[in-house]
Amino acid sequence: MADMTKIADSDFHHAQRHIRLDTILRLRWLAVLGQLAAIFIVAQGLEFNVEIIPCVSIIALSAALNLALQTAANPMQRLEPMQAAGLLALNIVELAGLLFFTGGLQNPFSFLFLAPVLISATALPARFTFGLGLLAVACASVLFFFHFPLPWDSEDPLVLPPVYLVGVWLSIALAIGVTSLYSFQVTEEARKLADALAATELVLTREQHLTQLDGLAAAAAHELGTPLATIFLISRELEKTVKEPSIAADLKTLREQTQRCRDILSKITQLSPTGAPFDHMKLSELIEEVVAPHRDFGVEIKVRIAVAAAAEPVGSRNPAILYGIGNIVENAVDFARTTVEVNAWWNQDHIELVISDDGPGIPPDILNRIGEPYLSRRRPQDDGGGERRGLGLGVFIARTLLERTGAKVSFTNRIFPDHGAVVQITWPRQRFEAIETLEETIG
Repeated sequence: MADMTKIADSDFHHAQRHIRLDTILRLRWLAVLGQLAAIFIVAQGLEFNVEIIPCVSIIALSAALNLALQTAANPMQRLEPMQAAGLLALNIVELAGLLFFTGGLQNPFSFLFLAPVLISATALPARFTFGLGLLAVACASVLFFFHFPLPWDSEDPLVLPPVYLVGVWLSIALAIGVTSLYSFQVTEEARKLADALAATELVLTREQHLTQLDGLAAAAAHELGTPLATIFLISRELEKTVKEPSIAADLKTLREQTQRCRDILSKITQLSPTGAPFDHMKLSELIEEVVAPHRDFGVEIKVRIAVAAAAEPVGSRNPAILYGIGNIVENAVDFARTTVEVNAWWNQDHIELVISDDGPGIPPDILNRIGEPYLSRRRPQDDGGGERRGLGLGVFIARTLLERTGAKVSFTNRIFPDHGAVVQITWPRQRFEAIETLEETIG
């Protein structure tokens, strides 16, 4: 189970970020149309004096670049981060050029400096966002000192005090910093969650494949058992009737090897407690199957099944439940000093499973966040001396799979003076006993 989680970590954690050229081009065309409309409204509708020729020239150059990119490159291709950042930087420079001829920071459209930086924050690495933010602030700083007058009524010119322009510059700088940081954090969390969920589906699919192989082996052993039994009986009868020593010896060897094949197939059949991947099994059998692989690691695992008036729950041998509980038990064994306890209890309405250890417990600073993707804190390895770290997908995957089966999973620490982590898993009994297939778990 741990190997599967490590594979999932490496597959999904280092995904590169790319923006399609078509996305950038659509935004640039939208900017071209918006800029032309703004100039037309100001010049014709409001009849203000606008530097039309320089502004239209800048917009025309932007449109020409868009056409060149659409013609020379496939719009569906994904740009490298450096290329995307370059186009966004060009957007900032083009906007600064337009603002230079239309009032600088006095122009209310100066806040459009935010747009390219926000796009970068949601799609590009942090270093490119930081660079674009610095470029936008630098352009705003230049426009504070150098710009053409704001298009306005010549008979009643608008004169804004310097302190107001300082406030505009400061608000642009703060807005770029705060909103970009917020957008970057939200996008990063969403990306991590998406990667972790994809890893969850990968792990669950592999669990299903292993379970299917288990059932296939059991079915093959069952089908081969009958012909092997026939060969065994015939060889034994021939061995009794044949008098030739050499032939009798060959028949004896044949019978012994046939019996050996039957023994091997019998062991294969026993790999699955019930002989089929999704047969029903009692809760105690499920717990024992999960716990068994972790008993030989120097930590005592105590399983306690409470005596209850209600009949013992019987559920499906579901890969999601097996992996989820198994991963939590594995973590408990990993952190325990000497003992891990697995306690089960049920009644007519609920099933409760509590897994606890006598290790250091869950650190208070991550107790409320435990189960989030990429949240991990490992103890030092005994042999290496360094800190053993993971990406924290194991507990997230386990919790996600268990909750999809209807379970409620909670993480706490033991009450002082005891120490150690406690994981409580609770199912509605009806939901637990109704789980039949992996597809229901995924859905």
